[in-house]
Amino acid sequence: MSEARIATAHEMIAHYNAQDADAYVALMTDRACEATYRGAVLREGREGVRSGLKAMFAEYPGNRAEILTSYALGDTVVLHEKVARSPEAEPFEVMSIYSFSDDRVDRVEFIR
Repeated sequence: MSEARIATAHEMIAHYNAQDADAYVALMTDRACEATYRGAVLREGREGVRSGLKAMFAEYPGNRAEILTSYALGDTVVLHEKVARSPEAEPFEVMSIYSFSDDRVDRVEFIR
């Protein structure tokens, strides 16, 4: 099960890099959200995530994430990523924590 969840998180990053918000949220539950780690919800519900990503992709058309390391334990996957908003921008690192409900992502939390 852990390998399948890592594959799903990697697939989400591939959709993120392709700037395909629809394919990204297709891997999430209807009530999914993106939030800061143990903090404020940034995008609520599948539609909130979709619209938030579309706005970010419009603002940063060169935005890309590179997965540095992946971990899985139980219903959780953690990705260590390097993100650049554009090819010229200074990259930053982020830890993304994917919580699963069955085979779909229910919550993504970011540590930056």
